[in-house]
Amino acid sequence: MPANSVDHAADETKAAVNSAAESVTKMSAEAQRSFAEAAKRIERAVSEGVEQLRAQTRAYTDTAGQQIDQASQYMTERVRERPLAATGAALGVGVLIGLLLSAASSSRR
Repeated sequence: MPANSVDHAADETKAAVNSAAESVTKMSAEAQRSFAEAAKRIERAVSEGVEQLRAQTRAYTDTAGQQIDQASQYMTERVRERPLAATGAALGVGVLIGLLLSAASSSRR
């Protein structure tokens, strides 16, 4: 009888190991499915975020382009109205920038 109980214990151990292996396999498969689903959700969220960012960027680009066009048109009109004043202002700004650059380069020496 002792040999019979050893065989019985060995059979029970094998059954327990097989059951544990099946459980691990099932949990592994379930974890892989969960990770795959999470990856899909993350990919979808990132994709939607990128699309939203593109749409906002287009809107900002359009607005900036319109503002630059308006500023350019405004400056063109002002120069046409007062060409001498615009030339004097441009000359003054040029001289000021030249003086600033000259002072900056002489302070580096």
